[in-house]
Amino acid sequence: MDGVDRAIISALREDGRISNAALAQKVGLTAGPCLRRVQRLEAEGVILGYTADINPESLGQSFEVGLDIELKWGDRETVERFENTMAGYEEVLELLRLFGSPDYFVRVAVADLHAYERFLTKKVLTIPGVQGTDSAFPMKIIKSQRPHLNTGKSFDE
Repeated sequence: MDGVDRAIISALREDGRISNAALAQKVGLTAGPCLRRVQRLEAEGVILGYTADINPESLGQSFEVGLDIELKWGDRETVERFENTMAGYEEVLELLRLFGSPDYFVRVAVADLHAYERFLTKKVLTIPGVQGTDSAFPMKIIKSQRPHLNTGKSFDE
């Protein structure tokens, strides 16, 4: 992968719907070679796909929380039940199993604080084996792979 490939990836991260002609111009290629590079990056599995970045507020998911979870037991049945249950919740954007402590990091998106409290108490804390949780609420987005969020502003600005 060279600098042109990286420039293509960067441009596609900013705008996955950019036309091939505009992409080619942005990275200093003509349309044909640019398209071939994009197709190669897709074929090699560098570009995995294209998605729409949806406004979370329109889905009732504008309140995002980082949730650390500890399990009481690490046996296979408890872990699988926990992971399958959590992965099935629409509020869960990301579920990461970690080495060390905590056992899991979860990115959760809900409408507001009250919806989060309901999610935590009625869903997460009812899963057998959950020992404890710790919630963190973002104050400010400094960097995100979603370019329109990289404002550096606090949520109250």
